[in-house]
Amino acid sequence: GGLFGRLWPLIMKYAYPSWFRPYVELEAQAQIIRSFELRVIPGLLQTEDYARAALEAGRLSNVDDLLAARLTRQDILTRENPPELWIILDENVLRRPVGAPRVMHDQLGRVIEASETPTTVVQVVPYSAGPHAGVGSFHVLTLEEGPEVVFADGFAQGQLLPDPEHVRAALRAYDLLRAQALSPAASIDLLATTMKELQP
Repeated sequence: GGLFGRLWPLIMKYAYPSWFRPYVELEAQAQIIRSFELRVIPGLLQTEDYARAALEAGRLSNVDDLLAARLTRQDILTRENPPELWIILDENVLRRPVGAPRVMHDQLGRVIEASETPTTVVQVVPYSAGPHAGVGSFHVLTLEEGPEVVFADGFAQGQLLPDPEHVRAALRAYDLLRAQALSPAASIDLLATTMKELQP
């Protein structure tokens, strides 16, 4: 009678670590999501195989639960009014193998595919840019109601930073990263070239 369907969001909510749940709830309300990643493809664009390989690297006991939860987060990209998604990747993300070459190949293809939608922009900061303002991975959420918030990745856990000073600093760093990154078109060319190198 639809009971399990109604319970699914609650089950997924508690699959996340407690420190991550507030971010997931805010992410679902965001109108604009700006992400900078140093190490991995952002969870919103991860394929199932890539996400599994990334989670298994941490030797976690609940990989299946975390995988299901991560993939469920991606539903916001296919809803009626998806958020604007702006992703900046350090070139490290393209070069660090996660899973088999086929997994990386398919994952880069997924990023290219996402970049072709009107609501998603992808840029890459190449090695040739040298040092940049991205000292760690972070995400800035612009909400329909309320102030913008920053989520900064950390070692044991990430941290929500709603303080306006932190938000201003994160947005400035993001603008600097955007200025140093390749254009969206050149970024996709680099992704496509890297993808061909991984041809299964």
